[in-house]
Amino acid sequence: MAENIKNQARVVLGIETSCDETGVALYDPALGIIAEALHSQAAQHGLYGGVVPEIAARDHLRRLLPMVKNILLSAQCTPKDLQGIAYTRGPGLIGALMVGTSFARSLAYAWNLPCLGVHHLEAHLLAAQLEADAPDPPFLSLLVSGGHTMLVVVEAIGCYRILGQSLDDAAGEAFDKAAKILGLGYPGGPVLARLAEQGNPQRFHFPRPMVAKKGLDFSFSGLKTSLWNTVRKLGELNQQTRADLAASFECAIIDTLVIKALRAQEVTGLKNLVVAGGVAANRNLRKQLSATNPGIQVSFPDVRWCTDNGAMVAHAGYHRINAGQKDDSLAIDPLARWRLDHVMPLAGLPSILAQDA
Repeated sequence: MAENIKNQARVVLGIETSCDETGVALYDPALGIIAEALHSQAAQHGLYGGVVPEIAARDHLRRLLPMVKNILLSAQCTPKDLQGIAYTRGPGLIGALMVGTSFARSLAYAWNLPCLGVHHLEAHLLAAQLEADAPDPPFLSLLVSGGHTMLVVVEAIGCYRILGQSLDDAAGEAFDKAAKILGLGYPGGPVLARLAEQGNPQRFHFPRPMVAKKGLDFSFSGLKTSLWNTVRKLGELNQQTRADLAASFECAIIDTLVIKALRAQEVTGLKNLVVAGGVAANRNLRKQLSATNPGIQVSFPDVRWCTDNGAMVAHAGYHRINAGQKDDSLAIDPLARWRLDHVMPLAGLPSILAQDA
């Protein structure tokens, strides 16, 4: 493997630090992901019931250098074998992004390599391309994570048309808040999903928000409130009731996502649907979307590439760095907010990349 890498010298190092997971990976266009590492800070933040930005930033700072050293060693790769370094520029927690940006820019400067900040959501949208059978653009994407829920037409790399998005809580955020209401701890989404497998999704009926309205936007804050009111009326909960509530709540969110995704497919006429983001790892969502319509080809990234990770950043960064894109200055300028439709097209057309929109 080492000889293949050295002969091509097209490997990109990806660095992800947008929130509470430190991810690093090496992507080669011929070999795929040749090395990766991921560290979750869930145990540290769980003590506080949610992400503490300062703790997140400090932990990224501790982890990055040894993680990069380890993946370079495991891939028998040296800085001379790298084509460039990609890092998550935004959106995300500004302190966490600052650590990743500073580290990547400094490393690239020391190693005399091109460096590029990529959009976190673009990396998620393209993560399914790491699979052998993934569709090429154009395709429809349902992006579902802790901070974002949106339907996007991926026309090409860097060309994204947003059809609809969450107006308040994202689906992943709603799962986390529901878990907190049910006393399940943090991170709540995966715990709630496991509990839901033991429950009856028909016992409680929760609303399917905005499905009766035209359009493709989402809203999950009212659904969370409905769960809260139900729990308050029930009083003390036994384990089975918690499981039934979790299953019924999960069913409401999945039904809403599926209804909106199918509506978007009808609007666009696209036959390929790619589901991305942390919630794309949910088993019931995968099962229901895959069984909805035989005329639609549904694709998912590998489960390990659904949540935040370095592999998706290295992959997205490779396409841009290979096309000649790179950061033009030495400025350290992460973006806590950054609209997906404001990214630079792969062709290098003018954009408002530097605008914190």
